[in-house]
Amino acid sequence: MAEYTFFTNPMSRGQIARWALHEAGAEYEQVLVDWTNKPSELLFANPMGKVPTLIHHALDGDRVITEAAAICAYLAEAYPGAELAPHELERADYYRWMFFAAGPVEQAITARHLGFDPTEPMQQGTAGFGSFARVMDALECLFADGRDWVCGDRFTMADVYVGSQIDWGLTFGTMPPRVAFVAYAERVQARGAYKAAKAIDSALIAEMKK
Repeated sequence: MAEYTFFTNPMSRGQIARWALHEAGAEYEQVLVDWTNKPSELLFANPMGKVPTLIHHALDGDRVITEAAAICAYLAEAYPGAELAPHELERADYYRWMFFAAGPVEQAITARHLGFDPTEPMQQGTAGFGSFARVMDALECLFADGRDWVCGDRFTMADVYVGSQIDWGLTFGTMPPRVAFVAYAERVQARGAYKAAKAIDSALIAEMKK
């Protein structure tokens, strides 16, 4: 048995987790999930039936990790040799921006897609993300000092999550093609693990469309 069982669908946020697995060098067995016929093993592990869901078959028993950002953080700590977890001076940026992308960025994009973009001060105060424009401006500030990666000059697992959000947003037009975003996405796309994971999901998508 592989160390991890990975429930995914290539047309989902499972792409984030697969990239994280490849960056960590983790051994995994994938289980492809059909939206209309979800396996009982997935529903037992994650009653919401969402992907990605990861089961770590640890020596002391199975551990279930859900939510793409949590999977990224977990794998970074599980594979210290991959040097994906933050060093002490990187911890603030690492956690701040990973969870900014998982919270306000995700919420702002989803809200706009569903036709809700808060404009009134009361609405912006109630919505956790404020507004789409404010979120994009804040995210752009991450690169204002010329840094290449979330934590500075070193790639970490935070770049898997933040990079996935920006890469996905530019690809599907849900984020503006600002110069800083485009340059960052190009750096992300040059990673070997990104290419390997993307190739698997792209092939699966092509097969599903036949």
